[in-house]
Amino acid sequence: MEKDTCKEGRSTFSRNSSIGYYDDRRSEGVPFKWEMQPGTPIKSQPQETVPPLSPPPAMLSRGLPKPSISIEEPKSFVFPSKLKLKLRNWKHLHCKRYFSRLTNKMAEEEEERRRHLVLAKPFSLEDENNSEHTASNVIRRILSLFKNVRPGSDLTNFQLPPQLNLPRSQLQCYGEMIYSLGGQDLLGACSRRDLPIERLKSVVTWNISTLRPVVFGMSPYNPVLGETHHVSNGYINVIAEQVVHHPPVSALHATHEKENIDVMWCQYFTPKFRGTYVDVEVKGKRVMKLLNRKETYEMNQPRLIMRFLPTPGAHWAGKVKIKCPETDLEAELNLISDSFIERFRGNKNRSIKGKIFESSTGNQLYNIFGHWDRTVMAKNLKTGELEVIYNAKENIAELKPPTVKNPKEVMESESGIIWSEVSEGILKNEWESAREAKSLVEKKQRESLKQREASGELWVPKHFSMVKDGKDWDCSPLHSTVPRAPLVVTEAEGETINQFQDNNNLC
Repeated sequence: MEKDTCKEGRSTFSRNSSIGYYDDRRSEGVPFKWEMQPGTPIKSQPQETVPPLSPPPAMLSRGLPKPSISIEEPKSFVFPSKLKLKLRNWKHLHCKRYFSRLTNKMAEEEEERRRHLVLAKPFSLEDENNSEHTASNVIRRILSLFKNVRPGSDLTNFQLPPQLNLPRSQLQCYGEMIYSLGGQDLLGACSRRDLPIERLKSVVTWNISTLRPVVFGMSPYNPVLGETHHVSNGYINVIAEQVVHHPPVSALHATHEKENIDVMWCQYFTPKFRGTYVDVEVKGKRVMKLLNRKETYEMNQPRLIMRFLPTPGAHWAGKVKIKCPETDLEAELNLISDSFIERFRGNKNRSIKGKIFESSTGNQLYNIFGHWDRTVMAKNLKTGELEVIYNAKENIAELKPPTVKNPKEVMESESGIIWSEVSEGILKNEWESAREAKSLVEKKQRESLKQREASGELWVPKHFSMVKDGKDWDCSPLHSTVPRAPLVVTEAEGETINQFQDNNNLC
């Protein structure tokens, strides 16, 4: 039997009053057995085993009905009228704020688009003398670029710096040849004449009006693939699109609403370096259809000569033929280049000579002569009568740029949007920003090409169909007429009145 040491040690515990503390003088003893085993209780608890439920709860719940939640309101439920009114007012206020923010956002986007749409003034006849680029400075810049260029080299893919760019795309230059005239409707006059010979003279006059002065050493932007230019001037609607990038093929379609005239151009050029000059050959076709007269006029394009020596300058040269199979009439125009040989022969700068004759017999009817940047005369060989068929000052002087009439309808592929930052830099003489913006446009063009090649996608024009026959290209418009454009030079007669009436009806 174990000895109880607690009782023995109780009598030895005393207090020493003189010292002031207790003195523990317990005798040593043996501890309990359970103290020598920490964590072991004095008395262990009996273990009771709980038998599992039989059957399990999952089996018992199979016989119970499945829970159902009804989302229908009781028939006796009535929505409080005050709460309904507050909810209606909240929805009205919320919608009003939402549409207000949406309207403001759309207005900001339109303003942003309008701000980034840059349309430079067309190059007019009087702008030649006011040009800031002198011939000597341009020659110095060009010669620095042609250090590594050999005679006969292809300059199609040659990249020009912004200092040698005009603030417009080549598509805009093509469009300006048709819609940008100083108040003269020369295109509509081609169908208004009664006699076939008078209509051919009008076509000749209109063809001469497409010739514009060229700034020596300056070039427009090379359009990117899919770029467009859509402008209206009176009854004339013009749309142009870049259908091929290499070589740069441009397609143009113009229609005259009132006179039912259709004009189709498909053009691409190949510049060649010839040592002392650059020869730009413009290929493709130009076709004008007078639908009311059932006549078709086919014509070609002249060449452009950029001459460095002996006198720097840019000139149109070559032979232009205009032929109408239905009337058996044909015109031939010779544009004289400003070379030393032509000056020695007595031909002055920008002179033009030609004739109108019958295609089948060769019988000559008119002589044409003059200067396409001044006046052009036509002489009737039967009567000897002289008449002025073209006056450049009345047609290509004081030209105005288009204005934005409908910002929402301006396509993202519009030339004025694609090249806006480049044109802004050129107009402000901020060459570094213009260079960066131009590099960004070219980079996007290359990235788009890589994506199409990686995905195997074939690019298709939006407004034209194109066919390649060997090295030649042919384009046709997808639609018979060109719609009114969001960019307008002048409105057609009665358009403002009709628009005002439509606005009143909407109000």
